[in-house]
Amino acid sequence: MKPHRPNADIFIPDNTPIPAALARTTHMGIGAHQDDLEFFAVHGILECFGQKDKWFTGVTVTDGAGSSRAGIYEQFSDAEMVEVRRMEQRKAAVIGEYAAMLQLDYPSALIKDAANTDPVDDLAAILEAAQPHTLYVHNPADKHPTHIRVLTRCIAAIRRLPKAIRPKKIYGCEIWRDLDWMPDSKKVLLPVSDRTNLQAALNGVFDSQITGGKRYDLAVMGRRLANATFFESHATDKQTGLGYAMDLSRLAEDDSLTMESLALSLIEDFTNEVRENLRSAE
Repeated sequence: MKPHRPNADIFIPDNTPIPAALARTTHMGIGAHQDDLEFFAVHGILECFGQKDKWFTGVTVTDGAGSSRAGIYEQFSDAEMVEVRRMEQRKAAVIGEYAAMLQLDYPSALIKDAANTDPVDDLAAILEAAQPHTLYVHNPADKHPTHIRVLTRCIAAIRRLPKAIRPKKIYGCEIWRDLDWMPDSKKVLLPVSDRTNLQAALNGVFDSQITGGKRYDLAVMGRRLANATFFESHATDKQTGLGYAMDLSRLAEDDSLTMESLALSLIEDFTNEVRENLRSAE
């Protein structure tokens, strides 16, 4: 397996040979940017941390060249920021004890070019080599254009695989728009109450973004706490950290199902829930 981009980075924290490192994967996250995985796929990272029979592999698709920068990074060139972001993501892989961390080094413009199939080729090769049971990705209602483009490439890659080796569970997770609006019966609940110290370390390693003026480290932990507290109004909290996700598994089961129809059906469910609540109050 050789990614298309010449500066793509395959990092194995424990130096296991690449084929074996990928083959042991049980959980995988595919995100657009460096730090996306630590924000939306932490459930999988925690599930695998310290386990002998569960391993998390991360895939970051873009190169990070467009990252915000301030402080000591203010005068950094795009090339310098790419290197900073690459090293931050490697550090996270060490902290989280990932099976492997792959950074595919695509400029966002190439990800947005539907005619360029190289990202799909790379993702299909990775998924075939790793064959994760559980996959964490961006969700179709995310408002970040690059997140949506990466998600569409990911689903296209999955659909190249024989159904027998496709991920059994695919979770579309929240970053740039939370999923609190989804009816509770449709939410996938991802408990992340444990190891807040590890979560803080994973979030905090991305200094270039935090120094750049975005307190993602605080915002992500705040969202997890808010989800846990506001999930149920008539019961004490069962969790102190909770992530929400859409179940996208049907996209791997039925190639005729579109992300648009799946997402809009959930929005329709939300509309119906609001309508019923209002009408019952009349």
